[in-house]
Amino acid sequence: MRSRIMYIEDKSAGLTGPCRIGLVRFSKSGATLYYGDRALKSLTGSGFKANYFDQVTGEPFWIAGPRRDGADGLYGRITQPEDVDEEVAEPYWRDIRGLGTTPVATAWRGGDLKPATEDSLPFES
Repeated sequence: MRSRIMYIEDKSAGLTGPCRIGLVRFSKSGATLYYGDRALKSLTGSGFKANYFDQVTGEPFWIAGPRRDGADGLYGRITQPEDVDEEVAEPYWRDIRGLGTTPVATAWRGGDLKPATEDSLPFES
């Protein structure tokens, strides 16, 4: 299963919501993305300020590739170190943002968006 570091923002509360930079895995067809225990299906252009939805809860999400300048959100929100999942922190800051190291310790702040863990993934690696 193909995977990629991506920006994931929960849009269920409005135009901005909790966000993460994390490892997203793609289904074979690419129509479904997996992050943590969520299966996210494409809205195929029919969403308003969102491009995916949670198949279980129906909550809308904005998912996109991360930007080198860090303005990853739909409205240019700058990604902060605490928004980056620990498992992707090093390659995100080094390869995508072009910094030598993680600026400060990366930590998960809690909330509804959970970083991926091997125990919570809904598929085989």
